[in-house]
Amino acid sequence: MPKIKTSRVRYPEGWELIEPTLRELDAKMREAENDPHDGKRKCEALWPIFTISHQKSRYIYDLYHRRKEISKELYEFCLDQGYADRNLIAKWKKVRPGYERLCCLRCIQTRDHNFATTCVCRVPKHLREEKVIECVHCGCRGCASGD
Repeated sequence: MPKIKTSRVRYPEGWELIEPTLRELDAKMREAENDPHDGKRKCEALWPIFTISHQKSRYIYDLYHRRKEISKELYEFCLDQGYADRNLIAKWKKVRPGYERLCCLRCIQTRDHNFATTCVCRVPKHLREEKVIECVHCGCRGCASGD
């Protein structure tokens, strides 16, 4: 007789330490998703969602890679369950300089921009012609490592 699959998730040890923060960020995410976007451009309505997603990923990345406060098992669990963006964290971990403050993956995808370049938020502030800019994709005001 086959095993009956249950929907219970077994939380690894240490989950109770990060759960309140993740629940708070989930509540913010739900609020941002349900927020009316009257009078905003289509892309502007998504900016708070990108910001909160970045915060969750950065929180888990910092706990594991910088502060070493959570175990590898808990870190992998968070990535597998979708609490953090695995691909964004992979860019932050790269040894090549310039990706440690990356805001979202769409900003480095050349197919989404004119002339096959990256987003304007990736340009260091001292090299910009305009001093105040916002990324069209995520609302970032500058994620270049030289800022």
